[in-house]
Amino acid sequence: MKKLLIASAMVLLIGGTSAIAAPNGTFRQAHEYGYGDKSSLDPASRGRVMQITEKLMSRLIRPDMQGSPSPDLATSWSSNAAATEWTVKLRSGVSFHDGSSFDADDVLYTLNRVLNPENKSPARSAIKMIEKMEALDSMTVKFTLSTPFADMPLQLMDYRLRIIPEGSGDSIATSGIGTGPFKLVSYDAAGVTKLEANMDYWEGAPGVAKMEIIGIGDGQARMQALLGGQIDFENTVTNQQKPMFASSSKFKLMEVPTGNWRGLVFRTDVAPFDDVRVRQAVRMAADREDLVQLIMGGAATVACDTPVKPDDQYHADIKCPQDIAGAKKLLADAGYPNGIDVEVYVATLEPTWPILAEAYQQQAAEAGIRVTIKQVPSDGYWSDTWMQKTISATRWNERPADSALHEIYLSTAKWNESYYKDEAFDALLGNARRELDFNKRKALYVKAQEHLYETAGTLIPYHVSKLYVMNDRVSGIDAVENHTIRWHKVTVK
Repeated sequence: MKKLLIASAMVLLIGGTSAIAAPNGTFRQAHEYGYGDKSSLDPASRGRVMQITEKLMSRLIRPDMQGSPSPDLATSWSSNAAATEWTVKLRSGVSFHDGSSFDADDVLYTLNRVLNPENKSPARSAIKMIEKMEALDSMTVKFTLSTPFADMPLQLMDYRLRIIPEGSGDSIATSGIGTGPFKLVSYDAAGVTKLEANMDYWEGAPGVAKMEIIGIGDGQARMQALLGGQIDFENTVTNQQKPMFASSSKFKLMEVPTGNWRGLVFRTDVAPFDDVRVRQAVRMAADREDLVQLIMGGAATVACDTPVKPDDQYHADIKCPQDIAGAKKLLADAGYPNGIDVEVYVATLEPTWPILAEAYQQQAAEAGIRVTIKQVPSDGYWSDTWMQKTISATRWNERPADSALHEIYLSTAKWNESYYKDEAFDALLGNARRELDFNKRKALYVKAQEHLYETAGTLIPYHVSKLYVMNDRVSGIDAVENHTIRWHKVTVK
């Protein structure tokens, strides 16, 4: 057992220096309860409630305001010439919420737990190239990789790779112990989870004294809670809902370009989508420019079925105009001259999903693709509908190119939602990870995305510009993607 940190706090009053304001007030936010009773505070689990874990726990490396790797619990990192060994220096003087000191053993424990196949962590794909980990000393960790990988710092930014105390795996789902800016007071995924300021947070005391994270599954109910003052912040506001807040002085609005995306996933292991021609046809029928305007009011960037964010260094520039005649021909060639009938499952936990399904229904009808929309409960959508039904709405938060391509499409990926199996694609990703020359590596990632466009079963019409809406009393939320927000800087009047 590690020693507990025993420290006394002192306030030094120096002439001309003013005291730092103590945390004040309560900030309230909703989460979607999308995993139902499988919701968890385990950051590496499928059911993690990220609106809570992101405030309780820290990563080794986090995105800076431009999305590049920056220090968190790690202060620096370096590799050997072959990029097969990475040495990470850790931040000293950091303690967990239970008072135990943070050191290399916690890093080894956390990442070994993610890598253990028996734990079935969806985050495993982000770091499975790690072959060996060792503590060089209490504040230094060395990773030995199974293959050269020049972009390892990007992988360690994964929002699920949050460090937990050594030995806490059996209790972390409910204890939520981390090194983050807030500590858990009480956990109730279906109700109100309460947090309090961590006065020992390494970046300084948070701006608010308390946080309440409330489970509200329905998107419209979250809007009503925001309008009624029951919550202070929401980042799933749609373009159609924007006027409700834009006309009121009680709210602040912020538009944030992101690599997050919304779409429809067609299972490639189920007929008729086991035929690549049908997969091409259902995507070819979409008018992405029209969807951007209809659903997002222009606040999005067309994505030609690649999950790689528009400003990523490896993003592929692909053109994807609607082609109704081409879609009809492909369906006929596949044995469906009269078109196909399909059912698309959606829920209101993501407010734009029903709108996306309706818009696609109208567009696809021209190609003989007859869509019936099935709306299901939001509670438990991710466990009961997603990856279960032949066609369902989906969404993903932004990830570095390698993480996105591996986690969503690699044949062996746990969250391969379309059940996509393609040896050529897998080989391209493997070669890209091993390539140390940037331009050659980029060419491989681009080719992988182009291969997806020709063969995949996921319609990704756009990357969204998210609309953040907050109560006027809230300050300190930066115009950055959600996983980059510095929650300790948030204040309320």
